[in-house]
Amino acid sequence: MPRDPLIGLVGKPSAGKSSTLNSLTDATSKVGNFPFTTIDPQRAIGYLQIDCACKRYGLTDKCKPNYGACIDGRRSVPIELLDVAGLVPGAHEGKGLGNKFLDDLRHADALIHVVDASGTTDAEGKVTRGYDPSVDIAWLRSEIVAWIRGNLMTKWGSIKRRHIAVKATAVETLQNQFSGYGSTSAVVARTLDKLALKEPLEEWSDETIDKVVNAFTDEKFPTVIALNKIDHPDADKNIAKIAKQQDPNNIVLCSAISEIFLRKMAKQGYIRYTEGSEFVDTREDLIADGDPDGGGLKELDEKNKNRIENLKDMVLYRFGSTGVVHVLSKAAEILGLVPVFPVRNTTTFGSGATGDGKAVFRDCVLVKKNSTVADVARKVMGDAPIAYIEGAGGMRVAEDQLVGVGKNDILSFKVGK
Repeated sequence: MPRDPLIGLVGKPSAGKSSTLNSLTDATSKVGNFPFTTIDPQRAIGYLQIDCACKRYGLTDKCKPNYGACIDGRRSVPIELLDVAGLVPGAHEGKGLGNKFLDDLRHADALIHVVDASGTTDAEGKVTRGYDPSVDIAWLRSEIVAWIRGNLMTKWGSIKRRHIAVKATAVETLQNQFSGYGSTSAVVARTLDKLALKEPLEEWSDETIDKVVNAFTDEKFPTVIALNKIDHPDADKNIAKIAKQQDPNNIVLCSAISEIFLRKMAKQGYIRYTEGSEFVDTREDLIADGDPDGGGLKELDEKNKNRIENLKDMVLYRFGSTGVVHVLSKAAEILGLVPVFPVRNTTTFGSGATGDGKAVFRDCVLVKKNSTVADVARKVMGDAPIAYIEGAGGMRVAEDQLVGVGKNDILSFKVGK
């Protein structure tokens, strides 16, 4: 049965990881059904923003998710987050909480590395000025690579002997070694395909092993770089440097503390704000736009009024948003997550006992790219016997069909033999 995607948050002390986690799991400004966000001290539920199928069919007014919310076709889907603690240089040697850090890390499908783009905290999270945050990005990856390579090389002699004795393929041998990192044979196969190695495993040089471990790290732990504290004066030059060194497609600029502040003010009735938006309306803004009641919002004091104006100038207008919502969206993008909507009735899209209830698209599950209809059936129905599966409009769908956005993403599973 496919496991739910798990996104790990990593970052040195004072980089803003806790603020980022809080902003991803906070649902106070939404309207909908949100479960408790904390699973255990390290696991929590975040909310991924997606385009809901209700918008496709003009049913936004009838969409009532069992979990999360859907506002005008923009849906918040629960996704599990892991707070990976103990990130310090030398983690692979057991420094700090290194062993726990790496043990927690292995469970994640993708990582969000929260980086202090302001350069005001050093490698251990202590206050400084002029620190180069690109160093943090490099040593996070080097810690993971060193950990995996160290474990592999410790047993490399016996690994080669067994590989020859049982006449195994390179994929089979490496998967035996990498399974402890949550790997699958498909991950190992993709790793080796990208390298297109010619020599057999037993003849691999140290250089080839390094290439394999690096490629495996990229495949198993795809990472979003969340450059936090973008409103700090020193952030610009650091962002420019990092953008030249890293894949820009994996970088998100964000200000977690700004997002938390805006949601708090919205919850308390001082502003009108939707998470991920570039717009904030105060009572004065709405009155200026012709609403004599100012939207029923409270009057801001001078301190908070100035803070919001500065936040608009330094973050929202400049970068388009606080970036926090986009961090989770980027993680879902690099994993290729596809939202699928299980329903009872594929004509009305209802999910009640008869499928003809007024509410539509009550449920949504996230599956990885290249998942088949059968994979979704196992995820949703477990071991229940499935007679056949219907797609939108009542058309039967073959179990080996792939799911994608707008393709086999609305499914009804008919139980029977």
